[in-house]
Amino acid sequence: MDDTRPLPADPVRVGVREVARAAGVSTQTVSRVLNEHPNIRPETRDRVLQAIADLGYRVNNAARTLGTRTTRTLGVIASDATLYGPAVGIAALEAAARDAGRWIATAYADASDEASVRDAADRLLGQGVDGLIVLAPHAATLTALTGAHPGVAIAALHTGPGAEEQEAGAALAISHLVELGHRRIGRVAGPEEWLEARSREAGMRRALEGAGLGIESHWSGDWTAAAGAALAERIAAAVRAGEATAVAVANDQMALGLIAGLREAGVDVPGDVSIVGFDDNPDAAYYRPALTTVGLDLAGEARRAVAAVLGATAPAVAAPRLVVRASAAALR
Repeated sequence: MDDTRPLPADPVRVGVREVARAAGVSTQTVSRVLNEHPNIRPETRDRVLQAIADLGYRVNNAARTLGTRTTRTLGVIASDATLYGPAVGIAALEAAARDAGRWIATAYADASDEASVRDAADRLLGQGVDGLIVLAPHAATLTALTGAHPGVAIAALHTGPGAEEQEAGAALAISHLVELGHRRIGRVAGPEEWLEARSREAGMRRALEGAGLGIESHWSGDWTAAAGAALAERIAAAVRAGEATAVAVANDQMALGLIAGLREAGVDVPGDVSIVGFDDNPDAAYYRPALTTVGLDLAGEARRAVAAVLGATAPAVAAPRLVVRASAAALR
C-alpha cells in the first residue's frame, strides 16, 4: 500500500516563523497566543494552535522566558515524599499547575532544616521559577523562607484556609466517635513540628473540649505505619485499663500500623477499641478492618495554592468528608 501522506515537519526545525506562515498570522500573534495574551480573537487563537499541532512545534521555554520574564514554571519544595501526604501533594500540584498552563520543578529538602529549605528555594529560583509552593511545611522553615525571599510569591499547602480544613477534618473524626457513644477517646498525633500535625491536633482537642470530654490520652508518631505499630503496646494497655475505648489517629499510615500492632497484642478493632484515621488514602478501604477515616479535597487545595502563587482568584475547595467504614463501632 502506497501511503503518500506527508510526513510531519521536523519539530527541531519548526519555529515561530513556520507556525505564523501556516496560520496566516504574524510572528507577534503567535507569540501572544503562546503567552496566553487575552486580546486574541478565538478564531485566530484556534488557527495558531492548529498550526502548532500540525507542525509539531515545540515551545522553547528558555527563549520565551527572554521575552516574557516568566518560565511558566512553579517551584515546589517537598520533603518526606515517601509518605502518602507529600507524595499525593506533589501529584495534585502537578495536575493543578498543568490546568493553569504551568508545570512544576521540584526540589527536595529536609523540612526541619532551615538551611536545607533555603538551599532548595535558591536552586529553584535560580531556574527562574515564577513562584514557590511548599509541601509539608514546618513552622520555622516556612517563616525563614518567606523572610529570605520577600519579593517571591510563596504559598504552602495545609496553611491558612488549608489549616482550617485540617482542623475541621480532625474535628469530624472526634465527632463521629462521640456520636458512636465513646467518651474516653485517645489521640495519636503527627510530629509536632509539622504544621498540618498541629492543625489536626488542634481540631481534635477543640472537638473533645466542645463535647465536654477529657483530653488526657495522647501519643505521637512520625506519620509512618511503623510508628503506629510501635505505640500498640502502650495503647493496648490504655484500652485494658479502660482509659480509651476509641483512638483518633492523625493519618492513615499510623492507623494501619496501630491496628496491626493491636491485633498482635490481642486487642480487637473495633470490638475492644474503635480507630479512625485521616487522609482516606487509596488503601484505607482494604485495611482489615476497613478504615473509617477523613478525606480532604487535596486537588482543590492544590489548585488554591497554584492560584495564590499566580495571583489568580482562589477556587472553591470542598469541605472535609467523613468516610465511614468498619474500624469504628458504637460503644458496647
